Amino acid sequence: MGILFNTFIAAFSSIGAFLFGYDSGIIASVLTMSHFEARFSKRPSIQGAVVSTFSGGCFFGAAVAGWVNDRYGRKRTIQFGATIALWGCAMQAGAHNIATLIIGRIVAGFAIGVLSMTVPLYNTEIAPPKIRGFLVGLTQECIGLGFLVANWVGYGCQFINSDTSWRLPLGLQLLPAGLLLIGIQFLPYSPRWLIEVDRDDEARKIVYLLHDTKGSPELEEAAEREYIEMHDTIKAEVLVRSRKLSDLWATRAMIKRTLISCGVQIFTQFTGINIISYFGPLMWQSLGLQGGKALLMQGIYGLVGPVATLVFILFIVDRVGRRKPLMFGAATFVATFSIVAAVLATNPVTSVSTKPADPGAQIAGIAMIFLTNIVFSASFGPVSWVLASEVFPTSTRSIGTSVATCCNWAFNTMLSQVSPIGLTNIGYKFYLVFVCFNFVNLIIIALFFPETKGKTLEEMAEVFGDSVNTQRALNEGKGSESENDVKDSVSIARMP
Repeated sequence: MGILFNTFIAAFSSIGAFLFGYDSGIIASVLTMSHFEARFSKRPSIQGAVVSTFSGGCFFGAAVAGWVNDRYGRKRTIQFGATIALWGCAMQAGAHNIATLIIGRIVAGFAIGVLSMTVPLYNTEIAPPKIRGFLVGLTQECIGLGFLVANWVGYGCQFINSDTSWRLPLGLQLLPAGLLLIGIQFLPYSPRWLIEVDRDDEARKIVYLLHDTKGSPELEEAAEREYIEMHDTIKAEVLVRSRKLSDLWATRAMIKRTLISCGVQIFTQFTGINIISYFGPLMWQSLGLQGGKALLMQGIYGLVGPVATLVFILFIVDRVGRRKPLMFGAATFVATFSIVAAVLATNPVTSVSTKPADPGAQIAGIAMIFLTNIVFSASFGPVSWVLASEVFPTSTRSIGTSVATCCNWAFNTMLSQVSPIGLTNIGYKFYLVFVCFNFVNLIIIALFFPETKGKTLEEMAEVFGDSVNTQRALNEGKGSESENDVKDSVSIARMP
């Protein structure tokens, strides 16, 4: 039951990621609905504001989540995010003017910022090293499922001839938020956070639970060894930490960790994938697909991402690693966005054009957009969440993941605000920006990103060359359990 239990925990907590994907995806459909446009506006600036205010809320939610995680733990922070999500979703569904809608978007965004930072952090800290890529990659899988459900809900709701067409899909977010709020109560705390706040006995029990020892001496010994490594490293880090933001650049090793974590989140935005996710119907329209056909294509598009992510996290990420998929993804995006730009440049389709879209060019453009989604779902999508949360030591993992996620949302906000304007005003030239971005991504990843697959979170010091010897710090501070103490500790752990 060990791996199955770990998978269940990661999958259930990733309902928070599902909310992220659903809210991000449903707005792409809602923005094109006639009743929504009639009540609010179809101007690109208003559409950009509806999307970017959500992303701005996410930025502030991710910023606050670092402190909340350190103070109250991962589980309570997820509950906090789910509670705020209920509030924001209700405001969006009940909005009667643009001000209420935008405030609801900000509140919901704040909640998603909290969850988008905390869910991969929690999954990272409960995952065994050999399947950490898979368990943390479930974050992206559930984001993709959220987009998929949102696309088909949006497609179906377009046929409702009233404001319910957009209120219903926005209101459906209340269901997963409520489920997450209640269900997370029954999942375990992160054992690493428990050790950090001196709840060591609880942490040991959870490590044994995650290993599913069932009285097996071999499994109990393996669990105890992991607990001791975890305990010693975290206690040593506690002795030298200061809890300041400046810790993220206090040493050369920490600067590298911070740049890698923030970099992979920023580069994920530079891939251009969210332009398709948020404004997909506009892209399909630029290729000659109008009205319901554009929403139908967006729904079909959403199918391929979760399938690609599932294959990747099951069979590739923990074997191939993190760095190679990122390089492959960046190189592929240079090609796909170049082709999309070329198709639109040579076969322009406008709202006033009487010339039908060229079928060959249309197929080529659609194929490249689909390929971009498949490759993203098997590279930057899951790897960005895995890498950003696994590189930091426990003493700075919350604040470091928070800062990295803030970087993600800061660039998400900027791109979501300017994208509808760029798509409307400069057409194919806007895609050339992402050709350049992805070329830069490729060069930086190839030169500076390390490989972290298969390492325990405590072994990341070897990868980044930390100058602090945590074992020595612990021995000088409070002492530690030696290798010969493992069996004795197992015996103690068995006692009621």
